[in-house]
Order: sequence, then structure tokens, then C-alpha cells
Amino acid sequence: MATQTRALVTAKWLANMVKSNRVGPSLRVLDTSWYLPMMKRDGKKEFAQTHIPGASFFDIDECSDGTSHFDHMLPTERFFADYAGNLGIGSDTHVVVYDASDFGAFSCTRVWWMFRLFGHPQVSVLDGGFRHWVRSGHPVTGAYTKPERSDFTAAINGSWVKSFEDITDNIAAQQFQVVDVRPYARFRGREPEPRESVQPGHIPGSKCMPFFRFMDENGMMLSTEELMKFFQKSQVDLNKPICGSCGSGVTACHMVLAAHLCGYPGASVYDGSWYEWYTKAPPEHVVSEAKSKL
Repeated sequence: MATQTRALVTAKWLANMVKSNRVGPSLRVLDTSWYLPMMKRDGKKEFAQTHIPGASFFDIDECSDGTSHFDHMLPTERFFADYAGNLGIGSDTHVVVYDASDFGAFSCTRVWWMFRLFGHPQVSVLDGGFRHWVRSGHPVTGAYTKPERSDFTAAINGSWVKSFEDITDNIAAQQFQVVDVRPYARFRGREPEPRESVQPGHIPGSKCMPFFRFMDENGMMLSTEELMKFFQKSQVDLNKPICGSCGSGVTACHMVLAAHLCGYPGASVYDGSWYEWYTKAPPEHVVSEAKSKL
């Protein structure tokens, strides 16, 4: 059960680490806040004003493949290693990630998955995020001291990432289940996507498990039993390979974390997700109720 307890840490535990000056080379805290334009929030600016003491900012857009047409696609091993090292993270550092979203967790699971993907399993999500941290009365600060650089080694696990071609081939092959975590109305094609150039809908054969339903009303991760029931109700078999998808590969990682907490580590992510799929897929591979009404 060690892997399950490691995936989540409590605000109380982290507050004790902060209080006892344990944040440093062996423990790094990362604010990974990222928002869609429609949310009208700037994670980096908010971090400069208030964050968990000792935290650094991890920019999902910055730590990405800058040559890609699609948002925050995965960087190379070398780029990730350099980026992590610049945040004072070494190969033995325990990393705790959080974000300041109103959901309790929004973008932090993406960074949790990225560290694991690049061969660093010593990473945890702060349960409830910054929202719960503040509500619990734990300290915040606007002060920031850049950590001393550390040496970080990255080795990607390619089986945990799916490409457009992988998803296309899987429509016929059915080698893995595709789980889309966008809201149900977007999945069905009833409500618009946040990107103007993209219409709503879903990949043929995919299932919908909205990311915010992996958490309770307080933004805390559901219990293992509740998560298992959610997978069962959604007709997703945890004993078979699963790939997460969303708008652009961020919230899909909530499903990966949930499966991990249920004892099924290793779910993959379609990095380009719906943004790439809608852009590249032929019309017959875009399933939408909105389309059927035209």
C-alpha cells in the first residue's frame, strides 16, 4: 500500500514539514497552477502574491514541446531534466505538487504524472490543494527564494503516452479503453469547447468520467472504495489497459491518479487529447450530438 499512500499527502503532513524546515533538497513543493483562458486567472502572477512557504512555480506551458502546434505537449527527456534540476529537484527528491484551483486539483495531476512518466516515482499530490491548505489555516507567503540547482535524470516510459496514431489504430484494435474526463455535455457535443477553433464531441468508443467527480465537494480525493465504484459505474475495467483523454492532456491525469490509488498504476495519457483529435481526425471519427443536428 506504500505506493497508494505516497500518491497523496495531507495538508497537515506538509504543514509539519514546512514548520520543521524540511523543505529543501530532499523535499520540494511545486505550485503547478494553470488555467484555461476562460477562467481569467494567471497562475504565475498568483504564485508571486501567495503560495505555500518554500514552494516554486512549475509552468506547464513552459515545460513543454515549444515546437508543437498543440498546447503543452510533452518536452524531451533532456528538457524535463533541465527544468526539474533548475527547480532544485534531484533524483532522490520527494516532490509535492498542488494547484490553487477552485476544484481542489486541476493541473497538478498533470505534473504528478509527468514526474512519474520521466522516471521519478517520488512525487505526491497535496490532497485538497491550495484551497484546502488556506481553509485549514496553514501559512502562506509571497516570498520566494530560488532553489540551488540539482542534478535530475529523466528516462521516459513511452508506454504511458499515446499518440494520435495510437488512438486511431485503437478504434479498430480495441487494445485499451479510452476515458475522457471532460464534462459530460462537452463529451456529448452539447456544450462548447473552451477553444474557439474546436467543436465538442468525443473519440469513438470512449467513456466519460468527468475529472471533478474524482473529488468531493471540498476538493478532496474520493476514497479508494468510492473511486472503484465510479470506475464500475462508468463501465471502465481497471483490469484492462486504460488511456486518459481530456481537452489538452492536463485533467486526463486525474483518471491516472485515481486508477493508481485503486491499485492500478500505469494508465496512459493521450497527450494531444481532444484538441489534437478534433484537428486531425476524419469527420467519421468525431462523435457529436451537435453534429447530428446539422
